[in-house]
Amino acid sequence: MAVNDDCKLKFLELKAKRTYRFIIYDDFTASLPTNECRYAIYDFDFVTEENCQKSKIFFIAWSPDTSRVRSKMLYASSKDRFKRELDGIQVELQATDPTEMGLDVIRGRAN
Repeated sequence: MAVNDDCKLKFLELKAKRTYRFIIYDDFTASLPTNECRYAIYDFDFVTEENCQKSKIFFIAWSPDTSRVRSKMLYASSKDRFKRELDGIQVELQATDPTEMGLDVIRGRAN
């Protein structure tokens, strides 16, 4: 599985111009299918304990327990290639159910 050129372009735009993003994290997580694997990029803005505004780009490997075994294997075997082609990812997160990618988990991984 290869990274589509359009996906690479959108990722570069997110990184450089901050054009594409989900404003509400709950909307982002709700957009993921409950029975299919997906890769997602999430640009997370947060304020540090020192009151500094920061941003981290997350690579999320969504592989729900209800997805097919073949699909899980395909996504697991192609994940590293995707990450290599999308230079600038700062945090990787793998989730099999929504609790593993809750906003509190994202905040904890960002710090």
